[in-house]
Amino acid sequence: MGDLAPDFELPDTHGTPVRLSALRGSPVVVVFFPFVFSGICTSELCELRDNISEFADRGARLLAISTDAMFAQRAWAEAEGFGFDLLSDFWPHGATARAYGVLDETDGHALRGSFLIDADGVVRWAVVKPRGQARDLDGYRRGLASLAAAR
Repeated sequence: MGDLAPDFELPDTHGTPVRLSALRGSPVVVVFFPFVFSGICTSELCELRDNISEFADRGARLLAISTDAMFAQRAWAEAEGFGFDLLSDFWPHGATARAYGVLDETDGHALRGSFLIDADGVVRWAVVKPRGQARDLDGYRRGLASLAAAR
C-alpha cells in the first residue's frame, strides 16, 4: 500500500501485450485468480462482469490475471462473456503474481488477490483471500470509494 505497483506486460486472450505502466492516467483494478473454469473463480469474475459499470463509472479498468495459458482464458472468456481483459501470467510462470506476493509457490497458481492502482501507478487498496474464500463486491466498492475520496 502506498508503493508504486510492480509493472508488468502480459498477453491478453488474443496474445496482444498489455503493459500496466501504459495505463497510467486512469485507475486500474488488478484481480489475480487461481484457475479458469473453476467454481469460485467463475462466480467472482461473473459478479465483476455483472457489475462492470461500477468500475467504468469510476474510470477504472479491470485486468484479471491467472497463470493459465491464454488459450484456456480465451475459451473461458467467450463462454462467460467477460467484457474485461484476462491476462496470462503463464510464462515465465507466475512472475507477475510473484511480484505482487500472490503466487502459491507450492501449487504454482495465483491466490485471490486484488489491487486497486491509482492513476499515478500507486497501490491504494488491496485484499488477498485464503484458498477457497471468495472476495466480495463490497470490498471493491469500498476501494473505489476510497480512491474517489482521495482526489
